[in-house]
Amino acid sequence: MNFSLPMMLFAALANHDSTREAYEKDVIKTTAGDLEISFIGHGSLMMKFGTKIIHIDPFSTIADYSKLPKADMLLITHDHFDHLDSAAIDKIRTKATIVVLDKTSAGKLSGDIIMINGDKKTVMGIKIEAVPAYNVVHRRDSGQPFHPKGQGNGYVLTFGEKRIYIAGDSENTPEMKALKNIDIAFLPMNLPYTMSPEMVADAVLAFKPKVLYPYHYSETDTSQILALLRNNQEIDVRLRKMK
Repeated sequence: MNFSLPMMLFAALANHDSTREAYEKDVIKTTAGDLEISFIGHGSLMMKFGTKIIHIDPFSTIADYSKLPKADMLLITHDHFDHLDSAAIDKIRTKATIVVLDKTSAGKLSGDIIMINGDKKTVMGIKIEAVPAYNVVHRRDSGQPFHPKGQGNGYVLTFGEKRIYIAGDSENTPEMKALKNIDIAFLPMNLPYTMSPEMVADAVLAFKPKVLYPYHYSETDTSQILALLRNNQEIDVRLRKMK
């Protein structure tokens, strides 16, 4: 069958567009139903639990949020531009969206629920715990940490019996290493702003999540974390497209 050039070009563009929006997904079984996790990229995740859509740190540079489902809940870890992106947020936020955010982000984005480090709240039936997210080692030339202590949050979300930890931008802090009963952990691996593979390995060997998803890893060689944890049979390391 012969196609004209315009038709062939249209078909190619349509195929490219559908591929670009075909994000990897994992389904996690819980006692309260399936949790579907979509790996949008960078530090951005989307979760579907029952009929609820939860967006975490949407970033318009890596996704066209006009094509993604609207948010029932929006979680913001901190106020850096690639985690608090108003262009992305405007495309998925509705009048009914509940926004959960840290105190620094609250100065830039109106939110329903401000959580500080250590807070615990239940939102839409989902228990949320705010975990400190900060740098211990890595600093700007001025000496200021890239992420100062006491500002940004990581979050532990409980779906049924499953506890999901989303670290935000953090290093292997004492608070992270003291976490208990984490089923799935998303840990950033992006120097100099967050952790090296060695730091990630140090953290997970301390709090022992059942599943580790490295995320927000930019150009980091993800094979390094596989090598560091190759002798550990208790932690399932899953690599997804999360640059």
